[in-house]
Amino acid sequence: MTSALGSVPAGSGTAPRPGGADPQLPVRPHRKRWGRTARWVGWLWVLPALIMYGVFVLRPLVLTVQYSLYRWNGIGTAQWVGFDNYLTVFTDRDLLKIITNAFVLIIFFSFIPVALGLLVASLVRRITTGPGGTLVRTVLFLPQVIPLVAAGIAWSWVLSSNGLVNQLLRAVGLERITRPWLGEFSTALPSVGVIGTWIMLGLCTILLVTGMSKIDPSLYEAARMDGAGPIREFFAVTLPSLRQEIGVCLTVTVIAALASFDIVYISTSGGPGIQTTVPGLEIYRLAFSQRQVGLASALGVVLMLLVLVCVLPIQRLTRGEKA
Repeated sequence: MTSALGSVPAGSGTAPRPGGADPQLPVRPHRKRWGRTARWVGWLWVLPALIMYGVFVLRPLVLTVQYSLYRWNGIGTAQWVGFDNYLTVFTDRDLLKIITNAFVLIIFFSFIPVALGLLVASLVRRITTGPGGTLVRTVLFLPQVIPLVAAGIAWSWVLSSNGLVNQLLRAVGLERITRPWLGEFSTALPSVGVIGTWIMLGLCTILLVTGMSKIDPSLYEAARMDGAGPIREFFAVTLPSLRQEIGVCLTVTVIAALASFDIVYISTSGGPGIQTTVPGLEIYRLAFSQRQVGLASALGVVLMLLVLVCVLPIQRLTRGEKA
C-alpha cells in the first residue's frame, strides 16, 4: 500500500513517521555535545562544595595522619617515629581506659535513648493528636535545642552535693545514698551518661515518631484482626517498619558518644582522675596542654577508625544487608 506517507512493508509493526522519516534516528552530534556540556556544568555547580570539603575536611585529615607518624611539640623540629604513637595508644593503660570510657558512654548515649525512644514514641503516637501532640514533641526535642555547655552546667548543679537530686533523696528519707554524683569514682561516668541519655532521648523520640507516622494503618488493622495485642503489634508491625529510623538514631548517637567533649569538659573536666575522660578531651589535652601533637593525632586517627568500625555495621544491618 502506497500513500503520501510512504510505503509500508507487509507485516511491519512500525508505523511510518510523517515525511517517511526513519523511526530509529541516530543521535545528532550537537546533542552529544550538549550532554557533555551539561555534565561539565553540573560539576561546576558542585565544585565550590568540593573545594570546601577538600580544604576543611580532607586536608586536615591527611595532615593528622602525617603528624601521627612524628614526635612533635607543635613548635620545634618533628622527629620521625613511625607507628610508635599508635603503639602507645594501644599499650598505654590510661589511654585504653579512656577509649573504654567512650564505649561505656555508647550504652547511655545510644542504646538507652533508642529503647526509651521507642517506648515514648509509641505512647506519643497513641495518646497525642492535634496541638497537644505538637506540644509534646516540642518539649521532648527541647534538649536538642539547648546548647550542650548550658546543659552541662545545669546538670552539674542538679547532681552536685546540694543539688536537686540529693535534695529529693533527703526529702524521701534516702539521705544515706546521697553523694556528689559527678565527683565519685563509682558514679561519675554513669552520671555523665545520664546527661547524654537526657540529651539524646528527644532526638530519638522525634525521629521514631516521624517514622511511625509513615506506617500504613492497614498493617495495624490486619494485626488486630489476627488477634495481636499492643505488645505483639509493636514487635510485628512497628519495630520492623522502623529499621531505617533506628539506624539513623544509632548512627547519630554512637558518633555523639565516641566524639563527646562538651558535656564531659563542662561537667567533670574528665575527673575524678581519668574516670570520665573521653578520647575527644584527651586529644585536646595532649595537643594543647602537654604538647604531644603526634600522640594526639594518632589518638584522633584511632578514634576516627573506631567510629567507622561502629557505624558501618549499623548502616549495613539497618539496610537489610548481611554484616
